[in-house]
Amino acid sequence: MEIAELVTQLEQDGARLTRVAADLDAEVPPCPQWTVRDLVTHTGGVHRWATSIVRDRIDDPAAGDAPLPSPGARDLVEWFAEGHADLVQALRAADPDMQCWTFLPAPSPLAFWARRQAHETAIHRADAESVAGAITPLAAEFALDGIDELHAFIARRPTFKYVDAPRTIALRPEGAAGWTVTLAPDGVRAVPGAEPADATVSGSASEVYLWVWNRPASVVVDGDQEVAALWRHVRVR
Repeated sequence: MEIAELVTQLEQDGARLTRVAADLDAEVPPCPQWTVRDLVTHTGGVHRWATSIVRDRIDDPAAGDAPLPSPGARDLVEWFAEGHADLVQALRAADPDMQCWTFLPAPSPLAFWARRQAHETAIHRADAESVAGAITPLAAEFALDGIDELHAFIARRPTFKYVDAPRTIALRPEGAAGWTVTLAPDGVRAVPGAEPADATVSGSASEVYLWVWNRPASVVVDGDQEVAALWRHVRVR
């Protein structure tokens, strides 16, 4: 996806998260250790952290260990909305050739931060919406981009202790060639194209996106259910 499209998605999902963050003490079903307050605080902190890296062109890996900002005594939703708007503005104003720290491969630092923050915000918007029960589906192109981005995360895993031999999962989102994921003792890998596998996960692009991010999703799982269930151990950090 183009950077401008990703920033527009970020803008829309952040605004939607602001609107649905009503009961701050409610438990977030996909993340039972979190309340809506925790969710909004986390996402708002990530937005401010990312804004500082982009705006100030911070090119130091130590930025990855910086503590996330918090709202203190400020109104939480107001604080979130302000930080979200600053992030959108920083991404739109950034020079396409600017250099700063990133932590995944990307065509450029700006492309990385636009993509990462769009998907960070989209998945947490879905979390916030789940409190009321109905999650607004993601556009297919964006959902497929998010599944693709996830593979860059999981490729960083040097080991996967939950298997003693390779197991495979085919991801078959509607309208796409999909991916084949291998869970092996020496790590987790994904390649384009959904080949025959031990387990197959299929559904709309939006639902497969939610599934790979370990959120409740309306997907069909064929084949070895236990292999598909191993996916819950694939954590993104």
